Parts: sequence; structure tokens; C-alpha cells
Amino acid sequence: MQLPSIERLFINRYQTVTVAAYCALAALPSLIFPHPIALLPLAVIPLGLLFILRKPFVVCLTFILFSFFRLHEVFPQLDPIKIPLLTALGSYFVLAWHIIITQKVQVYWRHEHTIFARFFGWVVIGIAFSSYPPSAFGSFTSVYMKIGIMVLAISWLMTEHWHFKLAHFLIICSGLAVGGVTLYNNANGIGMVEETRVTIPGTSLGDPNDLSLVLSFPMSYAVAFATTKGTGKIRTLLGLIGIVVFVSSIIATQSRGGLLATVAVFGIFGLRIIKSKLLLISIGSFGLMILVAAAGISDRKSGGQGEEGVDESAMGRIHAWEAAFNMALRNPLTGVGLSLFLDNYWDYATHSRSEGQAHVTHSTWFQVMSESGFVGFGLFGFMIFTIFMSVYGSLKKLDRNKGSPEYDPHMSAIAVGTYAGLVGFCVSGTFLSQGFLWPVYIITAISIAIANFMDKHYPASEADIEKTSIVNESRKTRHGKGLPNARQSESSAKKQ
Repeated sequence: MQLPSIERLFINRYQTVTVAAYCALAALPSLIFPHPIALLPLAVIPLGLLFILRKPFVVCLTFILFSFFRLHEVFPQLDPIKIPLLTALGSYFVLAWHIIITQKVQVYWRHEHTIFARFFGWVVIGIAFSSYPPSAFGSFTSVYMKIGIMVLAISWLMTEHWHFKLAHFLIICSGLAVGGVTLYNNANGIGMVEETRVTIPGTSLGDPNDLSLVLSFPMSYAVAFATTKGTGKIRTLLGLIGIVVFVSSIIATQSRGGLLATVAVFGIFGLRIIKSKLLLISIGSFGLMILVAAAGISDRKSGGQGEEGVDESAMGRIHAWEAAFNMALRNPLTGVGLSLFLDNYWDYATHSRSEGQAHVTHSTWFQVMSESGFVGFGLFGFMIFTIFMSVYGSLKKLDRNKGSPEYDPHMSAIAVGTYAGLVGFCVSGTFLSQGFLWPVYIITAISIAIANFMDKHYPASEADIEKTSIVNESRKTRHGKGLPNARQSESSAKKQ
């Protein structure tokens, strides 16, 4: 038996270097920490790499769920694992790997990307002209830069049908985990603010208003499951359970913005089910009164019935909005800079320190206006409008196929859930500072992915193509094109 020669063993130098490096890494844990358990994490590395390379979207989705719902904070036992950090690094790695090396991820660019990039770029430009650039740049690198990368990552990686089904399912499940902890805290008096408003203490959801906004997004997806036929009994049941948990949790926060978002989300589905607008308005008004009564808004210490005139909570918002408008008025192009509203509050506030304390903007619109100027505010508003039209267009395409073999209830459910979630964000965001945090940007990325999927699998109908051709012909006619007879007459006249 002839042994392989040295040349054959080392013919592939890259494999040799990889094996040698891995063997060296395998020896390090036993030298530093001489215990068999130290070898377990290393043994999982090859399986983990194989998984993230084969299922890049799952890694990206995991990062989004932990970042949006703050699951590692809600469940502190998960914090030592550093799942957000690992999944963020994994997402960047697989995105670069499949774009540059394997080219399995098809990079595309849509109109929605351009609109988002304009606003994102303007925020970046505003850092250089902010009131304190080091602080603005720190906020950019810690949060907003990740948001920009992940908007592209989600829209590029979310391409298969099962991606949308999995995202829809896991968003509801993650929301149920947060909602379950919220109801548990409310039942046991844990993390109560103003004695009656529930929160999740020690997390980014320690404010009841922020907690209600986070819960309103999966609520829209739960209602979509419950009201869309054809998604399956299990998903319908999950949607019904989600509705009960999310509505109960939002009621427990006693957030007026959260209650308005709840009515807005249900109103979107009501528009699709109830034909009479008068009946829908009546049901919505009655439902809002029931929610306000169930939440016990009148018992709140701030904004409750015990305060006369304009309550303290509302007055704080008015003061904050005045300061925000003044910031934009004096810095109309770029504002005061990313996350610098509070640092500049007293330089622009119209009230004295004795009349109230510094507040966050308590409004996404005023936050964007103050921190990115009127130009940034206009770009942000146009981005919201563009995403509205994009997801609405996708939803209309799906509705046209309803009743036909091509109709896809799962895509219809996530499209209407995303649309309702955007409406809920716009309503609740009026009273919450979420302009530079995850919610609206996750909705943006999912909307772009849905639109791209629809264009690939549901091409424009003949009526749309005919309508487009008529518009193009009319444009050509206006510019003197498409008039062959006129051209011929002109040329013959010149010859004569």
C-alpha cells in the first residue's frame, strides 16, 4: 500500500491553512481552561457556520426580533449569550459572503431604497453640522448605522415564500413573549409606573408608551392571521390568542397613543370587511370609549381625571413640541443632530425650569423635525408616504387574485398586517419618539421585500400594462413624439 506523497497532502493550501488554524483554536481552550466543557462551544462552531451560510435570512430575522422586541432584556437569562451581537456579526458576514463570494444573494435597487437612502444620507450629513458631532456620531454608530444596514439586508435576503411565512409567525410569537411578561408584571404589580401603568423594568421597554408601541406591531399581524382565510387553523388560533394578549397588554400600559393605535389597526381591517363607512366610524368610536374605560385612563396620576385643565402629561408634550419646532426653526436644514434633542432642550424651550422639566419629544414627527431639520422632516414624510403606496400596491395586486388559484393567503396576510402596522405606527408615533429606532425601518424593509416578491411572482396584469402604455403614448405625444404623419408632412414640406 503506497502512502500519499507530501505533495498530494498539501496540494490544496487553503484547506491546509484552514485545518491547521482550526486545530490550533481547538487546543487553546484546553490550555486556558482545562475542562472538557470548554470544548463544547468550539465543537458547535462548524455546525453554526454551516447553518448561517445555508439559512442567512434566519440569522438576520433573529437579530431583528431581538433588537425590536428586546428579548435578551425581557428575559435576562439570555443576555450572557450575547445573541444580538452574534446575530448582527453573523448577518453582516453571510450578507457579504453571499453577495461577494457565492453571489447567491441578488442585490437589487428599488425606488423605495432610493427614498430611504435620501433620508438616511441626510441624517448622516447632519452629524457634521450637529450641535455636538461626537455625541451624534456615537448614536449613529451604536444604533442608526445598524438600522441602515439591516434595511438593505432584510429587503435583499427576504425573497422566498417561506421567509414571509416564518417572519409573520415569529413576529407574533416574539410579541406574545413580551405581552406575556407584561401581563405577568401587571398581575403581580411589578414595574408599575404611577402605580397603575405596567412596564418591563430594567429594559428599553421601561416606558409604558414605548411598550405599547412595540406591542401594537405584532398585534396588526395577529389580526391579519385571524381575519385572513386560508392561512390554516393553527395560524388563525395564534392570531386570536395574539389579539387577546396584545390588546390586554396595551390596555395595561394605559397609553393613550397605544389605544389610538389599536383602534387604527382594527380600523384598517374594518375597512376591508365593513362596507358602510358610517357603521365603521360608529364602531370605532364606541370601541375607543370601551378601551379608554377598560384601561382606566381617568385613574392615571398624569393625564387622569383628577387633573384640571390641561394635564401635566399633555403640558409636557406641548412644551417639548414647542422646543422641537424652535430647534428646526433655527436649524432648518439639518436640525440639532441625531439624538441631541434633550441636550439642547433648555436652549430652545419657551418655558422656565420652574414650570416643568425637560421631556423627550413624545412625537416621532417633532423628533425628526428637530434632529434633522425641515429638510429631513420632508424626506422622512415622503419615505412614509412611499412605503404606504408600495405596500398598498402589493395588497391591491393580491386582492385582484382573490378567489383564483393564484391567490396566496399567506402573502395577503403579511401585506395587510404590514400595512396596518404602518398605520398603527403613524398614529402611536405621534405621541412617541421612535423616528430613529427600529419599528418604522423594519416595516420599511418588509414592505420593500413584499413589493419585490410581488413583482417577481405576480407580474402586472394586461389592464395595468395597457394603462401604462396609454400613459407613455400620451407623454410621447406631448413632447412631439409618436406623430408619424406630422413628421412626414414636415419632411415633405422641406423637400418642396
